[in-house]
Amino acid sequence: MKTNLSKSIQTLAATLLICLLNFSCSTWKIGKTAQQKIAGKTYVIVGASSGFGRGVAEELGRCKANVVLAARRTELLEEIATRIRESGGKAQVVTMDISKPEDLQHVADDALQQFGRIDVWVNMAGVGAIGRFWDIPDADHSRIIDVNLKGFIYGSKVAIKQFMKQGYGVLMNMGSVDSETPLAYHASYSASKAGVRNLSLAVGQELRLHGYKNIKVVTVEPWAVDTPWWRHAANYSGVEPKMALMDEPYKVVNVMLRKSLRPKKIAPVGFKAKLSSFMANVFPRFNEWLTGNVSHRYQIEMPPKASNTNGSIYEPMKEGTGIDDGVDERMKEQKRKNDYGRD
Repeated sequence: MKTNLSKSIQTLAATLLICLLNFSCSTWKIGKTAQQKIAGKTYVIVGASSGFGRGVAEELGRCKANVVLAARRTELLEEIATRIRESGGKAQVVTMDISKPEDLQHVADDALQQFGRIDVWVNMAGVGAIGRFWDIPDADHSRIIDVNLKGFIYGSKVAIKQFMKQGYGVLMNMGSVDSETPLAYHASYSASKAGVRNLSLAVGQELRLHGYKNIKVVTVEPWAVDTPWWRHAANYSGVEPKMALMDEPYKVVNVMLRKSLRPKKIAPVGFKAKLSSFMANVFPRFNEWLTGNVSHRYQIEMPPKASNTNGSIYEPMKEGTGIDDGVDERMKEQKRKNDYGRD
């Protein structure tokens, strides 16, 4: 027993060391060589109006790429397109809803008409609902699956069919740390992200088995990140949504740019996501207990009160247009005003 425990501790220590050595370089801003490789490539970004999507799109513009911006908020996409063009890139705007298969085909058709090919397709759009599973309306659970899983199935199919015609391409699906470590109060979101991970891996297997070695499928798995996702999420928790030790969006943006050039099946972002992935596979019961307790503290006990909302899961919101949404700063300000606690 002692020998097995000692080996487990040694394995954990070794993994922590590897993560510490590797996590920072993978999240650094890309260099000139990578920028030159991106220049002239065509990227489709489904979910480009804020958060990671906007961050990736604007960085691609600086790299002189062709960027197809797809989302529901047309005016905002036009603003981002202007930024891309001013940076030296090219941009095409397509208004769409990822839960509609015909919209995804329209995105591909527009991309091909404008740029002639698609080098990288990114399924980025995502919605969530925070709260006790039994308090969230069935319609909200259903909508999350429609967008986060069924939408990724539709988008992946459109992209893969085009890549098969071309003989190459990179499909990038946005997963989450929830893909491997389901979080309390994120039940349907966690279910959808686990589905995204398995979708990507299964499609990748099929491509390998049928000889499409130049078509790659990547699942990106970030830790909780300070983006407008929290503002846009449906919320039935009774408090303002946030999570512990949130990362900056540009960590994820930089990893996505790197993995579009050097694809990897599963790409956890940063030390916390890599550690979470390791714990989920090596110490699953402890990991489940720990993450559940952390989620309860940060999403039920600590934050200030908030009213129920279905967020942007059905209709887009005007609020939350940036890459970083300033969640931590808002929480600190509220703490200074002594808004924490319950009556």
